[in-house]
Amino acid sequence: MVGGERGRADEREPTQGGHEVPGDELATLLSDVAQSLQQELDVQDTLQAIVDAAAEAVPGAQHVSLSVVIGRREVQTRASTDELPEAVDQAQYETEQGPCLDTLYEQRTARIPNMAAEERWPAFTARAQNLGVGSMLAVQLFVQGEDLGALNLFNAEPEAFDEESEHVALLFASHAAIAMADAQQQDHLRQAIEFRDLIGQAKGILMERYKLTADQSFQVLTRASNRGNRKLRDVAVELAEQGTVPELP
Repeated sequence: MVGGERGRADEREPTQGGHEVPGDELATLLSDVAQSLQQELDVQDTLQAIVDAAAEAVPGAQHVSLSVVIGRREVQTRASTDELPEAVDQAQYETEQGPCLDTLYEQRTARIPNMAAEERWPAFTARAQNLGVGSMLAVQLFVQGEDLGALNLFNAEPEAFDEESEHVALLFASHAAIAMADAQQQDHLRQAIEFRDLIGQAKGILMERYKLTADQSFQVLTRASNRGNRKLRDVAVELAEQGTVPELP
């Protein structure tokens, strides 16, 4: 009987606040999160939905940010639940220390159980303590070359995150990374379509005004871009929106 009870207990996973629920409920929760993320309209909406959902799904998470580390050093906070995570991320940037910068390239998670007792990043942890952070959990979202995406989770109290928090956070991050990649792909596709339409409008104006062919009109745009050291998109926008015609070759 004891063995049976222990087996059932092992199948349970925690939710926020330490309450335990069956593993299938965790799977359902993550499935719901994945579906809701896929419904977001653009990249920024998706990123914001990720941090909001992480604050609800990961045990111990009070504040959450999604940061991108470029070239292992430059930190950019792309979304956050409130101002505190942004301030902590800024502390990592200014001190050039912290779990996102130093550890997530080698391991998928980095946990600071007690900010006051942490010795790995003294300058950063001192700043984080002053901001009111007692414990922290960082989870890798993706690594692309020298760039890193990570979820940063914070709690005002020490020892807020445990092994189960890491387990849930890693499962959550796998869904979030897929949603983020899908949103970026859709955004790139949308931008490509918008760019094609914009170039088409600009070419049409030149063709109508100067009786040029489509190829000749495109050459006018590219030469204007090169001569003015401007992006082709900017030249096309000026022509399509303001009617300003580039100097003809």
